[in-house]
Amino acid sequence: MQTNLRWKIITILGVVALAGWSVYPPEEKVRLGLDLKGGVHMVLRVQTDDALRLETESSQERLRSILSAQNIAVGEIASDTASRFHVEGVSTEQDAEFRRVADEQLQALFTRESGAGGRYAFELRPNMAVSLREEAVRQALQTIERRVNELGVTEPIVAPHSVGGDQILVQLPGVTDVARAKEIIRSTALLEFKIVEQGPSATREALLQANGGMVPAGMEIISGVDDTVSPGAMPQNLFYIVRRVAAVSGRDLRSARPTLDENNQQAVSFSLNREGARKFGDVTGQNVGRQLAIILDGRVYSAPMINSRITDEGRITGAFSQQQVADLSLVLRSGALPASLTYLEERTVGPTLGADSVRAGVLASLTGLTLVAFFMLVYYKLSGINAILSVGMNLLILLGFMSYLGAVMTLPGIAGFILTIGMGVDCNVLIFERIKEELASSRSPRAAVAAGFDRVFLTIVDTHVSSLIAAAFLFQFGTGPIRGFATTLFFGLLANVFTAVFVSRTLFQTILSRRQVERLSI
Repeated sequence: MQTNLRWKIITILGVVALAGWSVYPPEEKVRLGLDLKGGVHMVLRVQTDDALRLETESSQERLRSILSAQNIAVGEIASDTASRFHVEGVSTEQDAEFRRVADEQLQALFTRESGAGGRYAFELRPNMAVSLREEAVRQALQTIERRVNELGVTEPIVAPHSVGGDQILVQLPGVTDVARAKEIIRSTALLEFKIVEQGPSATREALLQANGGMVPAGMEIISGVDDTVSPGAMPQNLFYIVRRVAAVSGRDLRSARPTLDENNQQAVSFSLNREGARKFGDVTGQNVGRQLAIILDGRVYSAPMINSRITDEGRITGAFSQQQVADLSLVLRSGALPASLTYLEERTVGPTLGADSVRAGVLASLTGLTLVAFFMLVYYKLSGINAILSVGMNLLILLGFMSYLGAVMTLPGIAGFILTIGMGVDCNVLIFERIKEELASSRSPRAAVAAGFDRVFLTIVDTHVSSLIAAAFLFQFGTGPIRGFATTLFFGLLANVFTAVFVSRTLFQTILSRRQVERLSI
C-alpha cells in the first residue's frame, strides 16, 4: 500500500513539474489571441466569379489559337458571362471540323449549344464551376496564409468563415500597421510576361485608330509607365497592345527578392522554375529585338528590349520605394491570388484594450477561486483544503496543456477557465457528499473515502465524456471565439478528471495512511 501511494505522489509531482515547466515564463509560453493581445480582425470574401472568368477567357483564347492554326475561319469569340462565351460566324462547310476541334478542347469543361447562323455557345459545366469556386477559395486561403506568415505575425489565424464557403477569416495579433497588412493580403500579385504586339503609345486612342477603332482579336490594351525616363523625373503613362494569354506567368515563379538596377534604383529580381525557364527561353529566343512587357496586376511595370535568349532569371524595375520592393517581393514569393478579395468586416483591437481584458479575466478568475475556496473551507472544513489543492492543480495542468500544445488563449477561453473552476468544485462536492453518506452509515473514514470515490467515479466519467463531445462539436463548427472557449473547456475537462479522481483521492489516502484517523473533518 505504501509503495503504491509513493508512486501516486511521484506521478502527481511529476505532472505538476511538467505543467509548471510548460507554463514558465507565462509571458513567453502562454499565447494570447487577438482579443487579449490586440491586432486586426478581418473577414474577406473571395470573388469566385473571377476564377470562372479566368477559365472562360483562357479557354476561348486557346480555342481561337487552335482554330487559327487549323485554318478554321470564325467570326466573333466573346464572353457573355463569367462562365459562358459564344462563337459566331462558323461556316456550313467547316461546321463539322469546328465541332470536332471544340469537343477535343472544351468538352471536359464546357457544354455546347448550337444556334442559328453558325453560332455556338459554351458554358461551364455545373460541377466544374463548383470545383473552380472551391479551388479558388482553397488557393486564396493558402496564399493569404503564406503572405501573413512572411509578415512575421505571431500565431495568425487564417481560416474559412461562414457557411457560404467563399469567406475567409484573418486575425493578426499584434499587428499595428493595418494599412500595409491589408494591402499585402488583398494584392492579387499576378505577374505576366507578354510580347508587345504594338506600342508603346502615349494614348489609348492612338492604338485604336491604328487598328480601325477596334482592339485586334485575342489582344488587349494595357497601360504602364515609361521606365526609360531619368531617375527622379515624373513618369508618363504609356499604352501597349499585348495578347490576352500570357506566354509565362507568376505561376512559374520560383523566388523573388529585392535588388538594385543599373541606376542604383530599387528593383525586384526573380527566378523561374524549370518549366517556366523553358517557356521563357522559347518566347524570348523567338522574339529577339522585340519588347517584353512585364505586367503586374494588369499594369506594365517595364517593357525592356529582348537582346538575347533569357531563361530562368529576370528583373522588375520601376519607381519603387524600399518598402514597396520588400512588399512586392513578399507577395510574388507567396503566389498570385486566384481571385480578387473584398473586405466584409474589419475590426482593430488596441493592445491597451487587450491588456485590460487580461487583467479583468485574471481578476475574475482569482475572485471566483477565492469565493469557492471560502465556501469549501466553511462547508467541508479541513477537507475543503483537498478541494482547493485539486482545483488549483487543475488550472495549472490546464495552462500547461495549452502552452505545450500551442493553443491560443482568448477572452472566451478565460470564461472557460472560470467554468473549469466550477466543474472542479462540482466533482469534489459529489465525492464529498458521498463520503459523508458513507460516514453516516457508520463506516470507517478509510472505507468511506474508498467507497465515495468508487461510487462517484462512473458519474464523473459520464458527465465529462458528455461535455467533451459538446466541446468537440463547438470546436468543429464554431468560429474563432467559440473555438477558444471549446479549447479551454476540452483541456479543462481532461485535467479535471485527473485531479478530481486521482489527485484528490491520493491526498485523502496520504492523510489517512499516517495515523489511525477516527474522525474525518468533512
